[in-house]
Amino acid sequence: MSSTSPAPDAATRGTSASEPHALSAIALDRARFRKRQTTRSVLIGLVSTVVFAVIVWITVVNTPGWAIVQQSFFDPKSAWEALPSVLLGLWTNIQVLFFASIGVAIFATALAAVRSLRGPVWFPLRFLATAYTDLFRGLPVLIVLYLVGFGIPGLGIFPRVAPQVWGTIALVLTYSSYVAEVLRAGMEAVHPSQRFAARSLGLSHTQTLRLIVFPQGIRKVTPALMNDFVSMQKDVGLISVLGAVDAVRAAQINVAETYNFTAYVVAGLLFVLLSWPMIRLTDWYTARAQRREQMGGVV
Repeated sequence: MSSTSPAPDAATRGTSASEPHALSAIALDRARFRKRQTTRSVLIGLVSTVVFAVIVWITVVNTPGWAIVQQSFFDPKSAWEALPSVLLGLWTNIQVLFFASIGVAIFATALAAVRSLRGPVWFPLRFLATAYTDLFRGLPVLIVLYLVGFGIPGLGIFPRVAPQVWGTIALVLTYSSYVAEVLRAGMEAVHPSQRFAARSLGLSHTQTLRLIVFPQGIRKVTPALMNDFVSMQKDVGLISVLGAVDAVRAAQINVAETYNFTAYVVAGLLFVLLSWPMIRLTDWYTARAQRREQMGGVV
């Protein structure tokens, strides 16, 4: 009698233990249940939103002063006339945002790296970085804009530059403190064994940060970094207090000429349109990370 066992059929091969990533029936049922719940939640949310919007609209329209408010804030003719100048001012905001983002990325990364230095010899640098982040996280952005935009030029040691430049510097100083703390939190979330393994392989402290710690830490705090960028997109409109003709200042000039506040609404809507793509991207990335965590344990 031959001792050779019969070959497994296709069904046995398809459900063998060599396929650890195959979903069981329980996992498939859970996925279908989540999909049905998501669809149901979306429909309920859509209906409730429409009902709420209709109720609010009816309530506002029937208030005694709605006609005056509509003429002063939501006049289509005034909005169309103010749009070109406000758009031109928005381009200034976009330029400031671009250079401020680069400056924040560089300066905040340097601050986070300094705060991660080990050993007593680096204590003065760690102390200065800690004091800096504590100071600028406590100061309002508007006060920093006044101090930088009016105080530094008042010293008379720098040539005359555009107010957009001082506004960019003020935003970099302020938001670098926030982003540096977010990056430091991400770096500390990396398991210490990653550092020890890198150093045991002969990597220096700088190489360990650049190749091991920073890539993993940034992935952990990407949603928080994206939220800080959205906040900076809004605060970039504050540079108007320095005299820069941005979207807010252009709207203010239009209001002073027409005695109509619709230009402010136009500027606000343009800032919303500027921030909306990043807001949606942040929500998508956060939901994607959450789905990956939920799919970690396959039943």
